[in-house]
Amino acid sequence: MQLRMTPEHPKTISQTVCEHVTDEILRGKLVPGERLDEQSLADRFRVSRSPIRDALRQLAATRLVLYVPHKGFSVASVSSLELDELFEASGEVEALCARLCSLRAGPSERKRLQLVHEQAGAAARARDANAYSRFNDELHILIYAGARNAALREIALNLRQRLAPFRSRVFFTTDNRMQASHREHAVLVRSIVAHDGEAARRAMQEHAAQSAMNALRYFGVEDVPRRRAG
Repeated sequence: MQLRMTPEHPKTISQTVCEHVTDEILRGKLVPGERLDEQSLADRFRVSRSPIRDALRQLAATRLVLYVPHKGFSVASVSSLELDELFEASGEVEALCARLCSLRAGPSERKRLQLVHEQAGAAARARDANAYSRFNDELHILIYAGARNAALREIALNLRQRLAPFRSRVFFTTDNRMQASHREHAVLVRSIVAHDGEAARRAMQEHAAQSAMNALRYFGVEDVPRRRAG
C-alpha cells in the first residue's frame, strides 16, 4: 500500500499512517489483541519503521493501541465507560472554553468561526466526511484559542487528542451525524457571536453529549451507567 499525500492538506507520514490504522481499528479490520508489528506495517505502507513507530505512539496516547514493554504494540479493547468519561471531561472543559470565547474573542475571531462553520456546512451538504472532520477540528480549536486561557487551551487540546480517533471521519458517516453536528455547531457559533456565554456553554455541552452517544452507538453501546449529579 503506497501512502499518498494531498497538496491541499499536507500531513506527515506518521499522521497519515495513524489515520489509516485508526480507520482499520474502528472498522474492525484490526481486532482487539491483534499485534501491530512495526516492520510488517512499514513493509505494507512502504515507509521506514520510524514513522510507523511515531504513529503507534500517537495511537497509544489515545488508548486505541496498547503498548507493553518488550512485547510491543497491539490493538486495545475500547472501554465504553472510559470513553464516556473522556467525553464527559472533554465536554465540561470545552463548555468552559465556549463560554469564555463568547466573552473574550475579538471580532476577527468571531468572523473566522462563522467562516469555518460555513465551510463545514458546505462539506456536510456534499457528504464529504474528510473535509467535515477537518473543519470540525478547526472550529473547536478556534474556540479554545478564543477563550484566551493558555492552561485551559492545553487541557482541551490534550483531551481532544485522546478522543481524536472517536471524532474521525468514520463517525461522521453514520446516522446523518455530519448534518446533526453542523446543526449543533450552528447554535454554538450563534451564541458565541452574540456574546451569550451561558447559551454557548449549554450548546457545547449538548454537542459533546451527542458526540459521545454517536461514538458509543457505533460500538453497539446504548447505555452507560452515569455517576453525574444533576
